[in-house]
Amino acid sequence: AEEKSEHPLAKAIVVHARKKRIDIISASSFKINSGKGVSAKAGGIDLLCGSKAYIESHGISINNSMKNSLEKLTLQGKALILIAANWECIGVIALSDILRPDANKIVKRLYALKTRVILLTGDNRKTADYFASRAGIREVYADLLPNEKVEIIKKLQHKGFCVSMTGDGINDAPALKTADTGLAMGSMGSDIAVEAADIALMGDDISKIPYLKKLSISTLNTIKLNITASMLINAAAIALSGFGLLTPVSGAIVHNVGSVIVVLNAALLYDRDFKGIEA
Repeated sequence: AEEKSEHPLAKAIVVHARKKRIDIISASSFKINSGKGVSAKAGGIDLLCGSKAYIESHGISINNSMKNSLEKLTLQGKALILIAANWECIGVIALSDILRPDANKIVKRLYALKTRVILLTGDNRKTADYFASRAGIREVYADLLPNEKVEIIKKLQHKGFCVSMTGDGINDAPALKTADTGLAMGSMGSDIAVEAADIALMGDDISKIPYLKKLSISTLNTIKLNITASMLINAAAIALSGFGLLTPVSGAIVHNVGSVIVVLNAALLYDRDFKGIEA
C-alpha cells in the first residue's frame, strides 16, 4: 500500500522491503488521507496504513497488548505506522528518525543569528519532544495535520514574522507554499514538496540553512546600501550640475562610475564565505 505514497516514511518502508527481497504486490484503489494515512486494496485485501487515530477512526479496535507495545515504542521516540487488513489491526511498523550529528550545532547557529526555531510535526508529542530536546529546539508543535501547519505559519506571519519553512514530505507541501520562503530537501524529499518550495537543497546538507540565512541578510543589506549609495551619488551630481561644476560629459562619467560601484558591491556576494557562521 505504501509503494504509491510520496511520504518519506513510506519510501523508507518500500526501500527496506526491496532490500529484504520481499515481493511487493501492486495496490489498487489507493487513497491518501493527508497527515493521517493511506488506504488501498492489494491481493483482494482491504488495507489501511497510518496513525493509531486513523486506524481507530475506521472503527478498528486495538487490543491492550498492542496498546502497551505502542506506548513503549513511542517512549523510544519511534514513528509508528499501524497496519490493518480487512478491518483488523494486524501489526505495526516502528521507524526511528536518525538525528543528524550536526543538528544541535545547526540549531545553535540559527539561534545565534537571532532566528526563532520551531518544530512542526505530525508525529506524536512524546516523539516530537524527544527529538526536539536532542536538537536543542525550544518550541514544538506535535500531532499536526498539514492544514494545522499552515495555520501556525499564517499566525506567525500575522504577527509580523518572516517565516521560512523547511520540509521534505508531501504533508509539508502546503506549509512550504504558505511560508515566505519554502526550503525542501531535494534528493530525499517528495516531488510535491520540491515543487512547492522556493529552494531545494539537492545535497540535503542542512548545514547550508544557517549559511542561507546569513546570505539573505547580507543580500538585503547590500540592496539597501546600493540604493542609498546610488541616490546619494545622483543627488550630489544634480547639486553639482546646478552650481555649474559638472558638465554633461563629467555628469555622465559620474553616473556610470556610480553604476559600476553598485555592481561591484553586489558582486561581492558571489561565493561569499561567512567565517563566523561555523563558530
